[in-house]
Amino acid sequence: MTKQSKFSRLEDFITLARKGYEVGLTVVLDKQLFTRKFAPYTIGDSGDEIDTYILAANYFFVVGEMNYEFTKFYAFGVEGDSPSAVQREIDVANERLKMDYERLRDSNIVFLEKFFRISSDGNILN
Repeated sequence: MTKQSKFSRLEDFITLARKGYEVGLTVVLDKQLFTRKFAPYTIGDSGDEIDTYILAANYFFVVGEMNYEFTKFYAFGVEGDSPSAVQREIDVANERLKMDYERLRDSNIVFLEKFFRISSDGNILN
């Protein structure tokens, strides 16, 4: 069971690790799909919908006997975009992941780095 707490940012766990706590981490990448509806008087008709996605990382931390989890979003895209547009979103997400991974590694948190990829048919792999 996961405990909700005041620890809900990467920086919280980085600080704990720098203070000498042993911090375990598992990263699970996720592509979350949702449908965006246009509100009246905005771009698009109020009945229009568009399928979109968010590229996210689910962080599962263990500090002592306590488990913590939270999700951080890294990029946003539109389903059905061209492979080059999808690759740009993946590149953005991966560059942001690299920056966070570096901060985590610098605080001596050990984990397996994972990155988003694009398949030959244009699908996002995590």
